Amino acid sequence: MRAYLPDFRVITTEDLGEALGVLDEGVVPLAGGTDLMVYLESGQLKPCCFLDLQAIPELRRGPRLDGVLILSPLCTFRDARVLPEIRGSFPLLAAAAREVGVIAVQSRGTWAGNIANASPAADGVPALMAYDAEIELSSRNGSRRVQLARFYRGYKLTDRRTDELITAIRLPLPAPGWRGYFRKVGTRRFQAISKTLLAGRVLMGTGGEVSDIRLIFGSVAPHTLRALRTEEVIRGRVLTLEVIEEAAQILQDEISPIDDMRSSAAYRRRVSANLLRDFLSGSGLHPDANRIDRA
Repeated sequence: MRAYLPDFRVITTEDLGEALGVLDEGVVPLAGGTDLMVYLESGQLKPCCFLDLQAIPELRRGPRLDGVLILSPLCTFRDARVLPEIRGSFPLLAAAAREVGVIAVQSRGTWAGNIANASPAADGVPALMAYDAEIELSSRNGSRRVQLARFYRGYKLTDRRTDELITAIRLPLPAPGWRGYFRKVGTRRFQAISKTLLAGRVLMGTGGEVSDIRLIFGSVAPHTLRALRTEEVIRGRVLTLEVIEEAAQILQDEISPIDDMRSSAAYRRRVSANLLRDFLSGSGLHPDANRIDRA
């Protein structure tokens, strides 16, 4: 059943302090709003009051790169596709941005909104998490920073309090030598919600061992998942076939996919393990490659 529009209200302000002052239970921050019509049409959205962020100058700043990449709450997926400083230093962001719907959605949808929406099938969150992103949460009482990998508490549950707003996303500039992998598996090549997704980064040591690694999976758990146990099995070891298979088995214990209208849990398990194998075998066979794979 469709939502009844007169049941909803919208607050608009140009002042960040005023915006933080009205945030409370029942007030929903609205950035790009690309999911809004979907929720309204399906009747999934309960009557509420939206806080429109578009007119607040502090939240509209463009991306800044100075030792760290800082994305404001209204930075869009298109920014990651068209700005050379992001494409060059953070190629996984550009790869993820290409997967977010049509160009109109990419031009309107925001990285902060993708985080706050807390969908386990989010395209942007795994790439951000692979770069050790940190988010800034602000309220009338001050600001705090939270690692994105620790932000989610369960399905659609986050560490954001009702009086807080995401005011920045910070990503440290990657050190030399890291290589990346991004692959999304969906029903179609584009404009499809993922059945499973892997955003990975690896740093190889001088002896051929894995010096450090990030493995971020989408659509296989109640929220975007950093596979810490699988990372730990791999870190410090040479990527032999035996090590890769051991990691694939550990991954099965970390993920908890479900059956739904898009796919089955069994399929997600099998394909997630295959994505991991593909990533790790490619890292070992092509030590000089800077590889971004896409489904």
